Amino acid sequence: MTDEAADPRVDASAEPAESVEPAGPVALGVVRTPTGHAGVDAHLARLADADHLAADGRVEVYEDVHRGLREALTALDAPPVPGPYENRS
Repeated sequence: MTDEAADPRVDASAEPAESVEPAGPVALGVVRTPTGHAGVDAHLARLADADHLAADGRVEVYEDVHRGLREALTALDAPPVPGPYENRS
């Protein structure tokens, strides 16, 4: 075994021939199947906004969708609001 630092044939100051740049955003290609609930489907459709963002920008979209889905689920637990003619005495 030879030590590269001691080997005179190795040029430590040489730079790589080609610079490597990070890849741009790539669509995840996740299929979003409609649920039949307009509110939930709207939040799931919002996930497509993340496809053109870099990984660090996707967090905001994911948090927004998560918040919306939680609100939709919470609304399912709320008691129904009586209509204008359902409070007859």
